[in-house]
Amino acid sequence: MIISNGQIALPGQDTPLQLDIRVEKGRVVELGAELEGDSDIIDARGLLVLPGAIDPHVHMNDPGYTEREDFRTGTCAAACGGVTTVIDMPCTSVPPVTNAANLWRKLAAIEHQAVVDYGLFGGVSGQSLAGALLHDMEALAPHVLGFKTYFISAMESFRRLDHYGFAQVLQVAREVGRPVLLHAEDHDYVGPATEDAMRHGRTAEEYYRSRPETAEVLAVLAAARLAEEAGADLHIVHVGTAAAAEVIAQCGATGETAPHYLEFSLADFVRVGAPLKVTPPVKPSPNREQLWEHLARGTLAFVASDHAPCPREGKATGSIWTDYSGIPGTGTLLPYMLSEGYLEGRIGLSRFLEVISEEAARRYGLADRKGAIAPGKDADLVLVDPGATWTVHGAASYSKGKVTPFEGRELRGRVRKTLIRGTVVYDADRGVMAPGGHGQLLRAAY
Repeated sequence: MIISNGQIALPGQDTPLQLDIRVEKGRVVELGAELEGDSDIIDARGLLVLPGAIDPHVHMNDPGYTEREDFRTGTCAAACGGVTTVIDMPCTSVPPVTNAANLWRKLAAIEHQAVVDYGLFGGVSGQSLAGALLHDMEALAPHVLGFKTYFISAMESFRRLDHYGFAQVLQVAREVGRPVLLHAEDHDYVGPATEDAMRHGRTAEEYYRSRPETAEVLAVLAAARLAEEAGADLHIVHVGTAAAAEVIAQCGATGETAPHYLEFSLADFVRVGAPLKVTPPVKPSPNREQLWEHLARGTLAFVASDHAPCPREGKATGSIWTDYSGIPGTGTLLPYMLSEGYLEGRIGLSRFLEVISEEAARRYGLADRKGAIAPGKDADLVLVDPGATWTVHGAASYSKGKVTPFEGRELRGRVRKTLIRGTVVYDADRGVMAPGGHGQLLRAAY
């Protein structure tokens, strides 16, 4: 196969180059001008050719909560948005992926559903500390890309870790060579703050008041200190507070943010209500502008969607306290960052490529195959019309989650085709073209 006449976005380059790409056996084998010798040609004239995006934080809810999402619908939504690899969280499965037996159950449920390639995170919950922690983490480590933990959790099946338990997990993770991912909000702050806020009302503003910037900063400070003492590899997920990003930069950890923190503020949350309820909540301005700055200069390594959809009724309970916390996002991750990051001039092309693909591949041991357009890497490619505009409509998504805070948002840049290992899995005119099971499980190369 040859992808011809496209404007190719190459790592480290701030200007796309007009080149052809030769693909053989699912991998990029050659880049050059006017390549010949292949009858299977995709004409990319007028299109920007990007590396497939990596979404390193999704909740596909499969098996167990498939009324919210399953691996088939979720990965179809990903493919439509130019995401060619997702990494799924361990906590929103039944049972959660906290030991090898649970991992095999999950793999059996999802392996014939995935349209895009996928990795998994293992998890360590409060329940894990009462079991065979070292044995379970050692057994999971070869098959997962890291271990997800929480300082605060409303999931009875996946309880939070206190600081001592977290320190134990860090020590084992260092021994098995995997990063520890943390949902960083301080339990001792959020608990009483929530009780107080609930007495005052059930609005978006009260929900924010229960989990303000301080709750994130306190959690990151504690986690950073514990990781430093353990000599462990720490990553903070869905950073929604600019001040927390500054702490991350100082302590040697890494962090990710999400498009909803870059786009929305507390004023939007008050206006939109439940469709924008996420945890941590979006913050008042100028927080989002400061997060863009952290992302541009690399203080925050990359973006992830935190894709966590639910049925419409989950967002319409009548109280912000009982409305479901989470939004669909994997389908809008790359389009939003392309439109509002690169095309809007907030970040250059080379940084855009790092943010949507390269840095996550490097962070989770996938850079030998994923993350860039280069000879030897998988031919995960996205062909985008940079001059086209389109409008987000949740009802049109393959995801089961139809309620999105991006509803009605016009974005520049339209995904025309998505290829995974040289196979077209999505075409804008034909829809999803790959069967469930096309996606492959990814394990870390380190």
